[in-house]
Amino acid sequence: MSAPVERRSLPTSIIVSLSLDDGGRLYSAICRRTVRGSTTYTAPATQYGISRPMTRILAYLRESVTSLGLANGLLATFARSLDRASGGRCRLFKYYFVAQPVPSDRLVAVDKPSKTRIYRASADDSIIQQFPRPTPNIARRFTDGAVCHVAVRRDKLVGFIWIKLDSYQEDEVRCHYVLRPSTQLAWDFDAYVAPEFRMSRAFSQLWQAANGHLRDLGRRWTISRISAFNAESLRSHQRLGLTHLHTGYFLVLGRVQVSAFSCRPYVHVATGRSHGPELVLTAP
Repeated sequence: MSAPVERRSLPTSIIVSLSLDDGGRLYSAICRRTVRGSTTYTAPATQYGISRPMTRILAYLRESVTSLGLANGLLATFARSLDRASGGRCRLFKYYFVAQPVPSDRLVAVDKPSKTRIYRASADDSIIQQFPRPTPNIARRFTDGAVCHVAVRRDKLVGFIWIKLDSYQEDEVRCHYVLRPSTQLAWDFDAYVAPEFRMSRAFSQLWQAANGHLRDLGRRWTISRISAFNAESLRSHQRLGLTHLHTGYFLVLGRVQVSAFSCRPYVHVATGRSHGPELVLTAP
């Protein structure tokens, strides 16, 4: 009688990958691999213990990493999760402070006529009612002396851009930006184009109007802050020839705000109703 043959199980590994289908649903690919081959099958991620909220987070993470890179993608996903988990009481922001030159000459006008009208809006302009911004914020901007260039087509809002001289009080976090020398610099903020007009010339037309206004005032540079989590805004400003100045982080935990910068004051903590940091920005 022959001796029994010992059977050894072949090395096996399980690989799980996550992906999105054409409908935006997250799927997991389960692959069992051995030294002799592999078998793969795919099923909805929720079948493997991944909850729907986690599925949405993973989908957002994948999209963010693709558009922003690994570091900013991870940070953007954490910021979104923190905001939602806390009901908006805890938030994380990352800003790039950038400068772009004001052209010394007006750009050559395009021969093709435009149906969009660009003009300087006033606080009592009816088009203000179409702004997708809180009414108190808009009123405060006009009170602080900010200038708004607006684009309108057939009485419908196309877009806008805001300009402020000397300094600017941030309305998303607690921070005061001071421009030096103030005679050469201006602050631009909240450049917006409605989704249905983002393939038009509206963005460049708004910037032509803003640059013309700044050129008349003798300003050579315009400074702004861009969210590191806004891929579309980053691409738009890069086309305008921006120069990176500094980076800032703001962590808001209820009434406490912790901020960190790549320049002075480097670190700042604000509690209760105390003022935020003052950030001095200079020309490149």
